Amino acid sequence: MPVHYLQQNQKIPAPLETVWYFFADPKNLAILTPDYLNLRYTNELYGEKMYPGQVITYKIKPVFGIEIFWMTEITHVETGKYFVDEQRVGPYSLWHHQHHFKEIGGGVEMTDIIHYKNPFGPLGLCVNSLFVRKKLEGIFKYRRKKIEERFGKFNDQV
Repeated sequence: MPVHYLQQNQKIPAPLETVWYFFADPKNLAILTPDYLNLRYTNELYGEKMYPGQVITYKIKPVFGIEIFWMTEITHVETGKYFVDEQRVGPYSLWHHQHHFKEIGGGVEMTDIIHYKNPFGPLGLCVNSLFVRKKLEGIFKYRRKKIEERFGKFNDQV
């Protein structure tokens, strides 16, 4: 079964250091997650910034109010440039999420690259087409809005 790919880009009108430190704090994931997912951390998050090897566990309710346990590990961090989180336990057969940050005129360009695979073979492929991809795109739409509320809307005319 195929591995799916999703890429999202957003320009943020703020200094790289400010943007990086917001995203480097794992507690801020809750700010960027739609309320309907009911994200709830289930482990203590140590420190105010992520580090390679950090494990984050939480529960979410993505469908019909059914709670799902999800464990991710921060596998790579290069301060101010990128970090990677990978699912260790959760709803996907594969989840690999790269977060890239690049300083540009007027702010930061942030690029998310996600490779994911649904379980259940052909059924998972069908569910992706009908539901999962749209859900992920909706989550990123919500996140885009929250980032604009926090940092402002990027002006490409600058």
